[in-house]
Amino acid sequence: MQIFARNPRQWRKTSLSEEDVKIFREKVKREKIYPVVVHVPYTLNLAATKQSFYKITIREFIADLIEADRLGAAYLITHMGSYKGSTEEMGLTKITNALKKVLRATKGVRTMVLLENTSGSGRWVGHTFSHQRCILEGMSWPERIGVCLDTAHAWAAGYKINDNDGVASLVEEVDRQIGINRLKVVHLNDTQEQLGSRRDRHFDIGKGSIGMRGFSCILNHPSLKNVPFILETPKQNDEDDRRNLNTVKRLYHDELHKRDR
Repeated sequence: MQIFARNPRQWRKTSLSEEDVKIFREKVKREKIYPVVVHVPYTLNLAATKQSFYKITIREFIADLIEADRLGAAYLITHMGSYKGSTEEMGLTKITNALKKVLRATKGVRTMVLLENTSGSGRWVGHTFSHQRCILEGMSWPERIGVCLDTAHAWAAGYKINDNDGVASLVEEVDRQIGINRLKVVHLNDTQEQLGSRRDRHFDIGKGSIGMRGFSCILNHPSLKNVPFILETPKQNDEDDRRNLNTVKRLYHDELHKRDR
C-alpha cells in the first residue's frame, strides 16, 4: 500500500500526532499490509537550482523520512528532481549532496529511500538508470538507497516494454547499472503516450501502449516475482481500482496456468 503522509501539493503545515501514528500502525498490523510505502510530496525538488528552495527541500525531506519511519513504512519514494536553470551534471550532484545530508540527519531510521525513474519531461533527471547509478556511486552505494520502477515513465523515456525482449532488456539494464536487488517497488501503470514521448500520463492496465502482452511479461518476469507492485492508475471511484487490480491478477494467473499445462 502506498500513501501520502501529508498533502502532496503543499508545504508541511503540521506533523502526525502520536495517536494518529498508533492507530495507523495498529490497523496496518491487523490487516497484514506489507510493505507500507510513502511517497514524498510533489513540492520537493532535490535538484533545485534556487538555494533557498533547495535548503527547504532537504529540511522537509528529512522530516518526511522520519515521519515515514514513525508510520512503520518500509520505503519512502521520491522523484529525483528537476535541474531547470542549471545542467544535468549539476542536478545530479545536487541530488547526491542532498541525499548525503538526509542520511546523515536520519541515522537509525529504518525506512529506505527509493529513487523513482521519470519520463524525462522538462529538465527532470532519472529517465535513464545511469542517473541512479551516478547518485549511488557518489554516495558510495549506501544500503538505505534503492530504486522504484514506474512502467509508464519507463515507456515514455524510451524503454520498449511491451514484449518479452523489451522487458528483459530493461531488467538487464537495472541489474547492470544499480543491481536488481535494489529494485524494491514497481509502480504499475499503462499509458496512451507514444514510446519515448517524455510525457507522464498514466492509463488503465492493458488499455494503453504497453498493453496486455507487456504487462504479462512484466508481472511474470522471474527477477520481479518478489517485488511489490503498486497501481497508480486513474481513479474516479473504488471500482476503477478493482477493475485494474482484477486485470493484473488475471494476467498473472493466466501465465501461471500456461506454465502448469
